[in-house]
Amino acid sequence: MKHNKLLLISVILLMILSLFMIYSASFVWAEYKFDNKFHYCIMQGMFCLIGLIVLFIISRIDSDFYYKYANPILLICIILLILVLIPGLGVVRNGSRSWFGIGPLGIQPSEFSKLGLIIFTSKYLARSNKFLKDYKKGVFPILSILFLIFGLIMLEPDFGTGMIIILTIIAMLFVAGVNMKFFIGLGVIGIIGIVILILIAPYRMDRITSFINPWSDPLGTGFQIIQSLYAIGPGGLFGVGYLNSRQKSFYLPEPQTDFIFSIIAEEFGIVGALVVLALFGFILYSGLKIALKEEDLFKKYLAFGLIFQLIVQVTMNLSVVIGLIPVTGVTLPFLSYGGSSLLTSLVGIGILLNISKRT
Repeated sequence: MKHNKLLLISVILLMILSLFMIYSASFVWAEYKFDNKFHYCIMQGMFCLIGLIVLFIISRIDSDFYYKYANPILLICIILLILVLIPGLGVVRNGSRSWFGIGPLGIQPSEFSKLGLIIFTSKYLARSNKFLKDYKKGVFPILSILFLIFGLIMLEPDFGTGMIIILTIIAMLFVAGVNMKFFIGLGVIGIIGIVILILIAPYRMDRITSFINPWSDPLGTGFQIIQSLYAIGPGGLFGVGYLNSRQKSFYLPEPQTDFIFSIIAEEFGIVGALVVLALFGFILYSGLKIALKEEDLFKKYLAFGLIFQLIVQVTMNLSVVIGLIPVTGVTLPFLSYGGSSLLTSLVGIGILLNISKRT
């Protein structure tokens, strides 16, 4: 099977699974809150339909378009990140001013900034390839843009999205051939920066404490991790059966979003979890094959950046769900409820499909 077909089929299967699992994970909460147990499922179905139309359109736009308009795209993303911080324009949800509210819907500009920065970085690396050995000329300019975007996102604050962006751009620099010594120094600076960010925000320290020992505050900061593990644990090999999850019944908060993998593991067990991991594995394999076959530097870096961003986000979400890292508020691509996350992920897939077609 061709890599673009494998990529598309894997994404569509995940989206179909998302509709079933979002209904299962949310119908108790949706009936209580909206008096309609299909509320979240219907909304996600609408997001999927819009997303597939967007994917179809994006897959037919020549990727040279993004090279030509990389700078304006990034500028628009920066402007939106600034506007969302203004009270009255940006809407506060779950403690973060990271949304533009449009009726019952919300648009999250930080999601689109991930794409904008990847496109801009791909163009920069393609044009500055011969300067990458010189940190001052080749690396520091793109890092200054990266930290500007990261700083704006942290003002919301949205630590999870910020970390996805940083890890993705660093991976792109690594692929472009930046010297390993640079990454060692950057790693030290990054650790110091993360420690500072944790110390200046008490809620982040609470998340670290609850990560180390969730039972130190089982009804507070440790609640989500404990309830997530309570969902995964009883799943066993084949799970408790579709619609039979107990943790979705007001134990695990809003399980249709960040912790939907917990419900999948509870209802379908290890087998269901492995199927989901296999589908993401096919996406990673297909994306890397598309990038490796591409000869044009801009398209090669763009393909690498898009697939890295996707897999970094998947890895972070699954690590939170099973208790490997503190709670970050990162969604699981194609499966978690939410329009902005799904739309940006499908735009990225559309670009990958176009690169594959051109190759």
